Amino acid sequence: MNEIIEEIQKLKEERNAVILAHYYVDGAIQDIADYLGDSYYLSKIAVSCPQDVIVFAGVEFMGESAKLLNPNKTVLMPDCNADCPMAHMVDERFIAQMRQEYEDLCVVCYINSTAQIKTMADVCVTSSNAKKIVEALPNKNILFIPDQNLGKHIAALVPEKNFIFCDGYCPIHYLVTSKNIKQAKALHPNAPVLIHPECKPECVALADYAGSTSGIIDYATNDQEHEEFIVVTEAGVIHEMEKCNPNKKFYLATDKLICSNMKKNTLEKIRDCLKNNTNQVNLDEEFMTKAKKPLIKMHELAK
Repeated sequence: MNEIIEEIQKLKEERNAVILAHYYVDGAIQDIADYLGDSYYLSKIAVSCPQDVIVFAGVEFMGESAKLLNPNKTVLMPDCNADCPMAHMVDERFIAQMRQEYEDLCVVCYINSTAQIKTMADVCVTSSNAKKIVEALPNKNILFIPDQNLGKHIAALVPEKNFIFCDGYCPIHYLVTSKNIKQAKALHPNAPVLIHPECKPECVALADYAGSTSGIIDYATNDQEHEEFIVVTEAGVIHEMEKCNPNKKFYLATDKLICSNMKKNTLEKIRDCLKNNTNQVNLDEEFMTKAKKPLIKMHELAK
């Protein structure tokens, strides 16, 4: 492994490259990343990083978003088959239909979506900034796509808005049941439950804290009263939680919380895409101009 890491470091210098990694990838990749974070943090880094080449250890929509925000840079994906099923769970015809049915409608698009869907959105959001952005919008009607669970969570926090949802969901977070959480709580009665709002509402209702991956990490790190926590999001986040809190214990609510797409990223694939300049994210220039508008608006409203 050390040889591969040395190769990656050498290739980074030669290519003037930066490695961005999401908390859900394997711990070995998290450790060698230049920037590690959730979708919102990494999208901000993608805008400001000076390097010529961005290697994005994540899934397809993350690489697309980095390219949209950096059209003149080379964006590489370690595995071009690493995709997010939820990103495809909204139909363009449904969006067009909702625009016809509702006046004063804003299409709020979770960043976990394809670049094509972003062309039909008014603003993007992440789980970190969705509440702030929706509150700032002048529109009464909010079409929240594609994640119905995150949308319902935000709707409960912003009751003055009228929300419309599609049927999208994260297949990994969807596997979590309220029974899983209750069983974990029975085993660890003193452990607060930290959950990602991509989980179903009945699961979120059982949590002590609901928020983004970075929010979950910060909550556990800043909590001085507890030494153990039940974590209800993808298993990869435990790596950073343990690094930040070596004296605390973390328990997954269920062993089903593994995203096979995130785990397609490996050190070998990072080395190979840097070495061979493979798996480039290529998007049409005119298309990018349209698709990046909701991302730019997100960054403006989230300041």
